[in-house]
This record gives sequence, structure tokens and C-alpha cells, in this order.
Amino acid sequence: MGSIPTPATMMEKKRILTGDRPTGKLHIGHLMGSLLNRVKLQDEYEQFVLVANVQALTDNFDNPGKVRESIYELLCDYYAVGIDFEKTTVFIQSEVKQIHEIFVYLSNFVTIQQIGHNPTIKTELAQKGMEQSTPLGFFMYPVHQVADILSVNADLVPVGKDQLPMIESTRDLARKFNTTYDVEVLHEPEALVGVEKNVPGIDGNEKMGKSLNNAIYLADDEKILREKVFKVYTDPNRIRATDPGTVEGNIAFAYHDLFNSNREEVLSLKEKYRKGTVGDVEVKEKLFIAMNSVLAPIREKRMEAEKIKEELMSKALEGSKKVSNEAEKIVNKMKSAMKINFYEK
Repeated sequence: MGSIPTPATMMEKKRILTGDRPTGKLHIGHLMGSLLNRVKLQDEYEQFVLVANVQALTDNFDNPGKVRESIYELLCDYYAVGIDFEKTTVFIQSEVKQIHEIFVYLSNFVTIQQIGHNPTIKTELAQKGMEQSTPLGFFMYPVHQVADILSVNADLVPVGKDQLPMIESTRDLARKFNTTYDVEVLHEPEALVGVEKNVPGIDGNEKMGKSLNNAIYLADDEKILREKVFKVYTDPNRIRATDPGTVEGNIAFAYHDLFNSNREEVLSLKEKYRKGTVGDVEVKEKLFIAMNSVLAPIREKRMEAEKIKEELMSKALEGSKKVSNEAEKIVNKMKSAMKINFYEK
């Protein structure tokens, strides 16, 4: 006699979709901003993690080797932080052809003018020097992001506040499609806005990034971590260790707040720093110890991942097949709605 199902087992888990562009190794900004949250979410939701390699090619089309190698780097980083490839479906964008088909169908519901007014696109075109000569693939990537989400009909998408317009665009396009054809095929996902942990660069820049050369990577060994910690931006107006220092805007203390679990030590260091009774060297030495205690286990697991990266790739390809099968159902419903499913009985 089987066990009686409880309400919890009877309820299907909600679907969640998130992902990354494979353009290099992940850093502590990714760790605190999204990766640790994914590890938690994989036990609460049916989680899909997208490796957006087609999107990465929109501004790296002339360097496909970098994008391909970066896929392996992402998979190793995922494994290292505790993403379980049995619990989380990791998949590769280029291997789910239905995403691109959904993208084409959705493109009828958005105008060039709408995309041109997208503040994120405007900013990125300026940053990449593409304002005068814009690759169509890059220009259209916001619609491709919508197709990513709708390929699994995600219920929830974890985002920062700056990405809320992308979720609203997804809801808008799904609604337009459903209304136009009087169907209920595409879900209107909700944004899952977490506590956003903005991790500044070691140089004081509010953004940490590969191109800025100011990142601490999950793959950095202990020696490199120590070197980077001792380069961290502190108080530029503090000449001597006995000078009263400023804690606000001081990256060493921003990192202490994120990584040092000994709150009494952090508060004590801040008080001493303001009084001029502790030097930068001691602050950074304690910071290194705190950060290394968090990053050492991740680093160890990442070294393990390097030895099984082909196995991780196989898992991601299995995940891609699973998503492809799910997305095919959605595509067929879309085609039926548009009267172009000629194989439908």
C-alpha cells in the first residue's frame, strides 16, 4: 500500500529560470549576487540554469573559441559553488533550437523603435561603441532573452531591480501573443527580486568585471587571492596608520561585511579604523583570512570539477535535450495558434 500524498508532494514545484553568458570565469560578485541563491533555490523550485552562448556570440562572434571554453569555465564554477546537476537542469542555449524558433515568432510583436528605446540596450551600445554600427544580433538580444524564459514557460525569474524591465517585456510579449490568437500558451512570469549584493571591484569601481581587471575569481588560488586582497582600495586620504580613517566607501570593509562572519571583529576593526588605531595591513590580513575561509572550499571543489568537466558537459547536454523536449511542446502550441502547424492531426 503506497503512502498517502501530502499537500506538499501533490503540489508541483514552480519553475525558475536563470543563467549566465559564457564570457569567462565567474567572480565573487556572481557568487554573492546569484550563485549562492541558486544553490538555495534548487531545493525549493524546479530550477533551470541557461548557459547563454548564442547571446555571448552577439558581441564575441569573432572569438568563438573564447565562448566555447567559457562554457566549461561556467560549468566548473557551478559545480564548485554547489549547484547540483541532478537537481538543477543546466542547459546550453545553442543546443535548444526551439528557443530560436520562439524568438522568431515573438519578433513580430515588438518594434525596432521599442528596442531602440530600451535603456539597457542604449547603455550597452554606448559602452561597446556600437552606436553607429550595431550588429542586428546584439540589438535583438532582449527579445531572445524573452524566448529563453518562455522556452520553459518559467513561473519565476530571479533578477536584480535593474532587470525588472526585462521581465515586464516578457510578460508583455506573452500577453500579446496569447491575446492575438485567443490562446493561453505562454506564461507571464513573475520577477523574483532577491537581496541584491553589489560587490564592488578591488579598485573601488562599483562594478566588478573581467574587462575592468578588478575582479577576484572563484578559480583564483590562495596566493593570487592574497595579492588581490592587499591591492584592495581603502581610504586614499589616510597617509599613516595612526590617521583616523573612513569606513564608508572603503572596499576592504565592504568585503568584510560580505565575507567575515565574525561580526564582533568587523565592528571592532571599523571602530579602530575610525580612531586611527589599526592599520590597513591588519585590516587586509584579517580580510584575507575571512575571504579565504569562504573561498577555499569552493576552490577545492573547482579543482575537482576541472577533472570531470567533460562529465559536466555531458550533464549539460542531457539538460539541453530535456529543455528541447519541453520547448517543442510550446513551439507546437504556438504554431497551432498561428495556423502553421501543418503536421497537426
